[in-house]
Amino acid sequence: MRRFSVFIVALLLISPFASAAQIPISDSEVITALDGHHETLRHQMDSLGKKVDDLLWFQRVGDIATVDKVRIYGPPRWKEEKPDGIGAGNPVKFYCYVFTPKGFGDQSLPLLVLPHGGVHADFTTYYAHIVRELMAQGYIVVAPEYRGSTGYGKSFYEAIDYGGREVGDCLAARDWAVENHPRVDSGRVGILGWSHGGLIALMSLFDHPESYACAFAGVPVSDLVMRMGVWGPEYQAYYDAPYHIGQTPEENLEEYKRRSPVWNVKKLKKPLRIHTNPHDEDVTFIEVEHLIQALKAEEKDFEYRIFDVPGGHSFDRLDTPEAWDARKMIYEFLGRYLKPPQSNIPLGISEGGIAAP
Repeated sequence: MRRFSVFIVALLLISPFASAAQIPISDSEVITALDGHHETLRHQMDSLGKKVDDLLWFQRVGDIATVDKVRIYGPPRWKEEKPDGIGAGNPVKFYCYVFTPKGFGDQSLPLLVLPHGGVHADFTTYYAHIVRELMAQGYIVVAPEYRGSTGYGKSFYEAIDYGGREVGDCLAARDWAVENHPRVDSGRVGILGWSHGGLIALMSLFDHPESYACAFAGVPVSDLVMRMGVWGPEYQAYYDAPYHIGQTPEENLEEYKRRSPVWNVKKLKKPLRIHTNPHDEDVTFIEVEHLIQALKAEEKDFEYRIFDVPGGHSFDRLDTPEAWDARKMIYEFLGRYLKPPQSNIPLGISEGGIAAP
């Protein structure tokens, strides 16, 4: 990419039709052009990676699950570039993965909504072993590629609404599955996620308690105001970008609080479990500790566990005995309220892979 960009700039500089008198090129213009090339290439590479990973899903879980990918829609954009333009106010279209376990006859099955993590990321086979474990228990899983996810181009990337209407996208995925999947039991629907996905799980349970029986939030982003202070201007740039919030916490504190679970704990009405780790190098322990303290201050009934084990931010998503033990606790919690047909599954390596039925 770098060689290509330099080559283009060199052509402009040496072209007889691009003399300094005819096409003056400043350093800032060169940098802007290079940045544009880099951004375009990044989105193209994300799109290619997404296509490859989509194929891997069939290879990784196809033996125990029917894999599908559907395109649905959620709420309109929070911010419209042209509020009075053609198409303004239209719903945002996005993709969802749908995993249906093979077997279990024709009985109705519980549904889990599984939003991915990352400020800008996507649902990849990083979650393959967790999906296998959920299939073995008899859950249907819907994993929404909510607005702001990578792999779908610049426009979708810049539709990001962290802690905002992305929660509506996940609700739309939940509602689509309940209304259209013939085997989903509408009375047994939960949501689970880690990191940014944990924030979405929390906000979903807070804002839509009638739609979810329970939620699990692993190492959840809990306080955006605190995060901006911990991670500084480079991280803040994801949020104060013109197409996103467009303001810093100093300029609009209430907007950041609106999107932070810690400032919404009073709305908790349904069962909730939280996992965290004092060695987390991403969502710092103090951030989740603030959430736990806020829930206690509101005298809310919830479960939590602090794991002093290796693995940092990914400690309970790894393929290690410590992670398997932690996930057993997650599945036991979810099973209490969602009652999957097979609750006692062995976690670990088997001849068929992780958690083969």
